[in-house]
Amino acid sequence: MLQMIENRKKKVFNVAKTNKKNKKHKSAKHKKSSKLMVLFKLGLVATALVAVYLLFCLITMPDLDEAINRTRLPSTTIIAENGNEVQSFGTVYSEVVNADELPQYVIDAIVYTEDRRFYDHFGFDIISFTRAMFVNLFAGRFVQGGSTITQQVAKNLFLTNKKTINRKAQELLLAFWLEYKFSKEQILTLYLNRVYFGNGAYGIEAAAQKYFQKTSRDLNILEGAILAGMLKAPSRYNPIASKERAMDRAAVVLGIMKDSGLLSEQDLARALKMPLGKEKPAKVKNGAYFADFAYNEIIARIGEQEQDIYALTTLDQELQEKASKILQEEIANAAQQNVTQGAVVIMDKQGAIKAMVGGVNYFQSQFNRATQAVRQPGSAFKLFVYMTAINQGMMPDDLIEDKPINIGNWRPENDDHKIYGQVTLRQAFAKSLNLATINLAQKIGTGAIISNAKKMGITTDLENDLSLALGTSGVKVIDLAAAYTTIANGGLAVWPHTVEEVYSNDGFQLYQRLDSEPVRIFDEEKTILMKKLLREVMKTGTGRKANIGREAFGKTGTSQDHRDAWFAGFDDNLICVVWVGNDDNSSMKYVYGSGLPGKIWKKIMQ
Repeated sequence: MLQMIENRKKKVFNVAKTNKKNKKHKSAKHKKSSKLMVLFKLGLVATALVAVYLLFCLITMPDLDEAINRTRLPSTTIIAENGNEVQSFGTVYSEVVNADELPQYVIDAIVYTEDRRFYDHFGFDIISFTRAMFVNLFAGRFVQGGSTITQQVAKNLFLTNKKTINRKAQELLLAFWLEYKFSKEQILTLYLNRVYFGNGAYGIEAAAQKYFQKTSRDLNILEGAILAGMLKAPSRYNPIASKERAMDRAAVVLGIMKDSGLLSEQDLARALKMPLGKEKPAKVKNGAYFADFAYNEIIARIGEQEQDIYALTTLDQELQEKASKILQEEIANAAQQNVTQGAVVIMDKQGAIKAMVGGVNYFQSQFNRATQAVRQPGSAFKLFVYMTAINQGMMPDDLIEDKPINIGNWRPENDDHKIYGQVTLRQAFAKSLNLATINLAQKIGTGAIISNAKKMGITTDLENDLSLALGTSGVKVIDLAAAYTTIANGGLAVWPHTVEEVYSNDGFQLYQRLDSEPVRIFDEEKTILMKKLLREVMKTGTGRKANIGREAFGKTGTSQDHRDAWFAGFDDNLICVVWVGNDDNSSMKYVYGSGLPGKIWKKIMQ
């Protein structure tokens, strides 16, 4: 009996143990199934998110038909008065060239340098992408790109250069679409006619014309290698920026072609010795500052255009090139006097700007010191003081006091530290006496001086105090030129201008400057009296070193601590203003208006 009970206990225990084991097994199986279900659901969510994101990229993609048919940005060409080109703004394209029209070695140089598996991939090169990713990862910065030619076409044709995930995704989708829609030759043709080659040249034909003065169909293998090499960094590897860098990069391209079995060692050696077509020369040298100013004037007159336009301007090529050369040479010669910059504006009596030099080197600095810099004119501002006095009835031989002045802590002096007592206006102006000028300004009123300065062309703010008479308020070179033109013009105010006519590409006239009725500021008789004072400066005063051997009128100017030096003057035909100084407003070493600026003015006017 006891044995039976014991056996039954064991049986129950075994059944319970089995049930517990089965239960545990079922529980583990259930847990595993639950994990798989969670992973499956997460996969579905991730797939859905990717699908939604791709759908978003598709929805926000640009209109493909519109992008393909999109015309290029219009260009504006600035033309000098002799018909020569000064500069072009906007994108410069030439005729469309099909890929099969180009020499095969040009195609090979570009394809094997930019995308050697171009003919094999479907728009995306996983090998190049992976290699670039690892190179950039190990370098810790962006060193190498993995975009295919098709992706570059997608970006250039449809998208912007913004480096965002959305843009890259759209670029990839567009690349797949391009590969589906077009043949490899068509994609290559799109690429070759849209890619940027530096210096405003888009497309291989425009680049061949610009850098070698020949059609892209006639490029030799070295020229083709130079163009192919430029695609990595157009601004760095183009022959204008550096012929040496362009040649070094071309050697790399030819080396890639040799390693790819396209060239032999002998072919490579011959290619490196091939002649290059000459770069298309600039028809007007050193006209970029003028061109910038003219371009802004065009926009102000007729606004942005949707077509190519040509602007005929007032620029005198010979005068522009000589003025620029003289300024550069004289500032280089004066380097020991701590002079680094200068500016020149030359106008005729109608206000037409015949030459403009905004600095010694446009490529180093595009800041136009002739139109943008505001500098203290020093004694060149005394024109406004004495013209106001004459306009109020004073005569050149009227007497004024040259005596000490104490206003608070301000105790101005003459440059030679002397006191002259009673002097005539003619003497005070010719010798540029500060004390006499301040006393005169006090007599006639600074408000009247400022009013006349504004009427004559000064556009900057002027401080209404007696120090104004010594040129302590900043002005622009172009404004001072306009003001002196008022005197040269017999009291008629002019507005500086550069643009005479604007035409569309098909010859339709979009703008013509009409000579407006001049505004009389002063009676001609009174400006004749002012001219006598300016002539005396050239004969016996501070401007005598700038005498050009014929009748001329001028005034020197030197600001405090020799930070600015000026010479402003005119003859019967032209008005010229010269400024020299430093961009950081540091002092020059004893540079006076009668010295370096007068020398530059004299050479230009001669």
